[in-house]
Amino acid sequence: MPPILPTINACFNLAATVCLLLGYRAMKREEYKLHGKLMQTAFAFSAAFLVGYVYFHFFAGAEDRRYEGPEWLKLPYFAMLISHIVLAVVNLPLILVTLTRGRRRERDAHKRVARFAFPIWLYVSVTGVLIYLILYVWNPGGV
Repeated sequence: MPPILPTINACFNLAATVCLLLGYRAMKREEYKLHGKLMQTAFAFSAAFLVGYVYFHFFAGAEDRRYEGPEWLKLPYFAMLISHIVLAVVNLPLILVTLTRGRRRERDAHKRVARFAFPIWLYVSVTGVLIYLILYVWNPGGV
């Protein structure tokens, strides 16, 4: 059975993904109030993930997980992992700017940043779940 904190963190990423997709749908339907609430909820789930991740890796004495899957999948896995980490760092300021502009009802400025922030945020959330599955579910002996 996977450790509980990575499982909870994966659930936070999954919940953020669902909120992002529902928020996108609400925006397309011009349900802007719902869109705002869903995006703020996605941010809360992503923030909870970040707090849990930092706690698990820096304070809970977590052991590093190693990729132990098929050799032919090693390069795609590491490409996904590296892009996930880099884009997560790059996207945090984009998310903060997007949310701030949305709350201030600066619609044009909000849309300009959201065009970049949304797909990156969605990618980071989805790949976060995939990384968890690869390391803890499909690769249980990778300690």
